[in-house]
Amino acid sequence: MLKIHHIRNATMLIETEKAVILIDPMLGEQGIMPPFTLFRHKARKNPTVALPKNTTSLLQKVTHCLITHRHPDHLDTAGIRFLINNNIPVICSIKDKNILQKKGLHIVQALKYWEKQSFLGGTIEGIPAKHGYGFIAKPMGNVIGFYVKLPNKKSIYLSSDTIYTAAVAKVLKEYKPEISVLASGAAQFDVFKHLIMNVDDILKFIKNSSGKVIANHLEAVNHCSLTRKKLRNILIEHKVTTQVLIPEDGEVMVID
Repeated sequence: MLKIHHIRNATMLIETEKAVILIDPMLGEQGIMPPFTLFRHKARKNPTVALPKNTTSLLQKVTHCLITHRHPDHLDTAGIRFLINNNIPVICSIKDKNILQKKGLHIVQALKYWEKQSFLGGTIEGIPAKHGYGFIAKPMGNVIGFYVKLPNKKSIYLSSDTIYTAAVAKVLKEYKPEISVLASGAAQFDVFKHLIMNVDDILKFIKNSSGKVIANHLEAVNHCSLTRKKLRNILIEHKVTTQVLIPEDGEVMVID
């Protein structure tokens, strides 16, 4: 059995009987960061919502952390402080290893794209990710997804902040993850194209998934325009609601 705790934005916990894996800790207080967009969407300070009340008790159980990239809505100052203070073993991209070590994080594994390593008795593999359509992807920098297979557990694909690419299609069609986590907020700055999948590609991802899809990166940072309600209506329209879970902040999903 897996317990997947959705905290906020991309921050979540994957809990097994032996480990509790923290994903992309954005743990700062509501409104501590400036808006990420001023004109395209309402200029609200980030995060736009507070952490769920049970966050502190959940964090006390963390044994490992996966970091997909260093943007502040995935790894903020409070997240870094938590990882350092508790000496949490961190797994990240090889491209982020040196910078994160200099910040004081305890990096125990660093992966290249398509590299598979042992992890908690199973395996973890680095999956390519591209953070944006067109020009904007280059300044957005390095991002990595993870494909995790733990003993006697459903396989998990953490796609991270990415558009739909050949690498994403390969994982969905060849690896056939039983659980996929999809950044679904349709994030966009005041200029340039979307930073993560637009609605068409969100639907393509879902339709090409053989397992359940957990939609996150919703309603927590101000440059994400797609709300849970809008996403549900789109899924109803395209008759794919049974495949997708859209957790509220603080919700736990129990998956056999």
